[in-house]
Amino acid sequence: MSSLPAAVQAADIATSRLRTHVLRSGPGGAPALVLVHGNVSSARFFAEIMAELGGSWHCIAVDLRGFGRSQRAPIDARRGLRDFADDLHALLAATGLVPRGQRVHLLGWSLGAGVVMQYAMDHPGAVASVVLESPMSPFGFGGTRDTVGAPCWPDFAGSGGGTANPEMVRRIAAGDRGADDGASPRRVLTSLYGLELRLPDGVEDALVGAMLEMATGDDYYPGDQVASPNWPGTAPGCRGVNNAISPKYCDLSGFAGIGDQPDVLWIRGDADQIVSDASLVDLGNLGALGAVPGWPGRHIYPAQPMVGQMRAVLDRYRAVGGRYTERVLAPCGHSPHLERPREFAEIVTQFLAG
Repeated sequence: MSSLPAAVQAADIATSRLRTHVLRSGPGGAPALVLVHGNVSSARFFAEIMAELGGSWHCIAVDLRGFGRSQRAPIDARRGLRDFADDLHALLAATGLVPRGQRVHLLGWSLGAGVVMQYAMDHPGAVASVVLESPMSPFGFGGTRDTVGAPCWPDFAGSGGGTANPEMVRRIAAGDRGADDGASPRRVLTSLYGLELRLPDGVEDALVGAMLEMATGDDYYPGDQVASPNWPGTAPGCRGVNNAISPKYCDLSGFAGIGDQPDVLWIRGDADQIVSDASLVDLGNLGALGAVPGWPGRHIYPAQPMVGQMRAVLDRYRAVGGRYTERVLAPCGHSPHLERPREFAEIVTQFLAG
């Protein structure tokens, strides 16, 4: 991987579950900071910030199954995010990347934030702290109406594999590196992941390449779907990543009650277009904007209050003795570590040192 910063190294590691591709930086004897990427991305998205953080931490960024250069193992969406969290545990527990008995610091971005929340729920006492960067809602993506995660429809229509832009999926599968319109992976990166994201020479190409490395199809991205009599006509199937983050299968609200309570940093941009209470990829909001025909109205299908849902769960976490800090960067979109890298590194370093 020639595009990596000099301080970052790549490796393939065989675990009991699958072959996992990782990036590493920093001294092996330093405390471990494990970074987990979002949907339609990979560990490569963290390489530059790992070079910054590697002076104090042993940074380990993992390609989730089906993403980047890890093994193309299918995703059982009925398990929510547990396939990913179990893979991460196999990597950390069996490979010596983290010394036995050492608690890890976890940093998850978007989908990855859901994965690290699931990991902390499943492995109490193993986590030293949690950084949630632009985290997905604890009630999954799409199809819920309020801060307790009530579904808009009983079959969770409007979430799952049928909600992805089929043209973008086609272009990923075709290896499209162009920037001709909003459905191209490059335009999604530069205009949706950030606010007209400007990246250093070579980095944009490397990140587009990382997006194109992920597997597509029913077992991967976006997953399968079933027809629904409810608007917008599609409900989640049981395979693939977008179904794994459907609220039909994904409920991370139990994080509020975990017995072991690592400190939490919630860091996000003020103008996030992907995870927000008015997300430009949430069908409830798109229906209200007139972009999806037949919208039944706010009384039936409002925009998902994603930020409000996360705050409600973290407030419950605080109410039973946990601690969390919220930092909002402005102006900033969905990718603070790419858009505001110096400020992001300073905030994370201060939090971890504390």
